[in-house]
Amino acid sequence: MLSSLPPEMDKIEHPYINTSAFSGVLDKHLKKLEKRLDVQLSIRGNSLMIDGTKDKVDFAKYYFNKIMDLENKGYPLREEDFTIALDLLENGKQNELEDYHPSKPLNLSRRSVTPKSLNQHEYIKAIHNYDLVFGIGPAGTGKTYLAMAMALSFLQKKTVDRIVLTRPAVEAGEKLGFLPGDIQEKINPYLRPLYDALFDLIKAEQAQGLIDRGTIEIAPLAYMRGRTLNSSFIILDEAQNTTKEQMKMILTRAGFDSRLVVTADITQIDLPQPSKSGVIHAMNILNKIDEIAFIHFNDKDVVRHPLVQKIVKAYQKAESKALKKS
Repeated sequence: MLSSLPPEMDKIEHPYINTSAFSGVLDKHLKKLEKRLDVQLSIRGNSLMIDGTKDKVDFAKYYFNKIMDLENKGYPLREEDFTIALDLLENGKQNELEDYHPSKPLNLSRRSVTPKSLNQHEYIKAIHNYDLVFGIGPAGTGKTYLAMAMALSFLQKKTVDRIVLTRPAVEAGEKLGFLPGDIQEKINPYLRPLYDALFDLIKAEQAQGLIDRGTIEIAPLAYMRGRTLNSSFIILDEAQNTTKEQMKMILTRAGFDSRLVVTADITQIDLPQPSKSGVIHAMNILNKIDEIAFIHFNDKDVVRHPLVQKIVKAYQKAESKALKKS
């Protein structure tokens, strides 16, 4: 009973909420939200109980009232919408939260894909609205996976005729010459992450059929030289390992009705001279062009095992200290 709760417990009551739907989604996310809001949360009937210091409770109340406003607009809230709404408030983007519309799922044959953070939401929006998008950030933030899902969605809707997936075959520890097999077998390990994302999103026989027909092409970056790619969705993955010349080459391959998404983790450059990375050069010279979108991911966007987020954070902290010392 509510009367038996400690007096310091604050509460939010809202008679217009579909409690079963709202609570069901919130229940799954309760522990994560407790950690981020730094409060204790519990659901009792139609009431959400919030316990903590006054400033934390006030912010949490404000946040949940905004969530309730979204619910009352008729949006079917998913777990990720709670995260995105909190990201917006923490970044001081209250006005954008007022206009927030949950992303429509990308329904593919094996997966239904939705963004799980604010930056992922912005990334998908940018790919819809821009012909060239850079996704920059650490491992596990969904840069390649979401780009692949968008490419398949565009293909499904016949917005493009084909998908071209490419990566630079940069040696990171192993020399190509020492790897077994012919040239195709030598480069396959470099392209494996693209295959993994593709086969995770659509059925294996569907993916293989699209590859066999040439509707999906997966190839090293060197194979792109001299081509014009019309009506294509092009993904350049691991772009931090391109040279300036390679980056210029791929950026000028896009033809009519094409989209290009460039993904990069600038903390993992395997080039002999990291300062000569093509993606860093491109970020510096293209950031004033309005028709190009740059989306920057961080450790909050990591969607792999929770430990990965902590590892990314630890490396970022160490690298930041190293930069200050130098």
